[in-house]
This record gives sequence, C-alpha cells and structure tokens, in this order.
Amino acid sequence: MASQLQRLVEVMDRLRSPGGCPWDAEQTHESLVKYLLEESYEFIDSVDAKDREGMREELGDVLLQVYFHSRIAQDHPTDPFSIEDVAQAIADKLIRRHPHVFKGLQVSGTEEIIENWEEIKAKEKGRTSALDGVALAQPALPLVEKLLYRAEKYKVNVELTNYQSNKPATEESVGEALASIIAWARDNEIDPENALRLYGRQIAEQIKAAESR
Repeated sequence: MASQLQRLVEVMDRLRSPGGCPWDAEQTHESLVKYLLEESYEFIDSVDAKDREGMREELGDVLLQVYFHSRIAQDHPTDPFSIEDVAQAIADKLIRRHPHVFKGLQVSGTEEIIENWEEIKAKEKGRTSALDGVALAQPALPLVEKLLYRAEKYKVNVELTNYQSNKPATEESVGEALASIIAWARDNEIDPENALRLYGRQIAEQIKAAESR
C-alpha cells in the first residue's frame, strides 16, 4: 500500500499541473498565507474543544498548507525546493537540537534541554541580538511576550510601567486584567491589537538602543 503522504504529494502535483485545477495553479505563497493562519486557528479551536475528529480534520488542513506551499516552491525558477527538502531539513534540525537523544549528551532535566536547544539554535543562526529571529508579524500579545523573554535572556533592560493589583497573579486574574484593558481601549475607540503592537515596537527599539551602547 502506497504511503498516504506520497499520495498527497501526487494529488497536489495533479492539481498544480497543466490540466489540473486553475485555482490551485494560480495560488502563490502570498495568497495562501491567510489560509495557513485560518487553518491553524481552527485546529486550536478543535484542541480547546477536545474534538478528536475535528483535530484530525484540521491537522489535515494544516498539512495541506505545508504540502501546497512546498509544491509551489518546486516551481521557483532559481531556488526551488520540495516537500522532501522540507522534511529533510526539519528532521536534520531535530537531530541536531536533541543531542541528549541522538548523541548521548547527559542532561539534568528539561530546563537544560531547553537551554541547549536555544544555544544550538543561536549558533546555527549566528544570532547575537535579542531581536534576531523574532517574528514581528505575529499577533501583538505573543510578540510582546517574546520580546520580553528575549530581553531577559540577553540581559537587556526594558523600561516598563509596573502593573499593580491587590489580587494574586493567577490565570483568571491576569485574564480579567487583560480583558479590562481591552474594554478600556474599546471604550476609547482604540484598537488594542494595534496599541500593543505599537508598544511592542517601542520595546524593540529599547532593545536595539541598549544593544548599540
């Protein structure tokens, strides 16, 4: 029996080839980005709902996006790559970044595993700045969280207003505080996503300034 993954390769090739589907044939990486985001969010919804059937279906939709982009990449005139290249790259990366599994490196626990991963990643990418590799196009909340994490990791001081609350910090109380801030922004006709993204850029500028000293 042929691999279903190989079958998907063949289906995508048929759709993108002459005589296939005109819509599929005209798609680009840029035109498909919104679908990758949409399918990812739908998978998250199915996880939150503990919907096993939905998870299987939505993972298939996410997988389609990976194969679709890879098939488009095959047609690049100067720098083509295929799903095989994508799979090889991620498999090689996993082996390199898990030396405790594939090279017998002794580790004390998960914290050291994460530290090793970050160190190996930094060496591979040649990263020297706290901002290297931060996806600035991601939603504002994870962006700011990532920037603060990187600033702490690279020991860059970031000036922030200290939030005060008489409640202990729990997921519920933090969620309530964030929701209150969003409501406050809406009451004042301010887009909270844009506001946080703008502040994230200010944090990034603080990091750049600190690193240039």
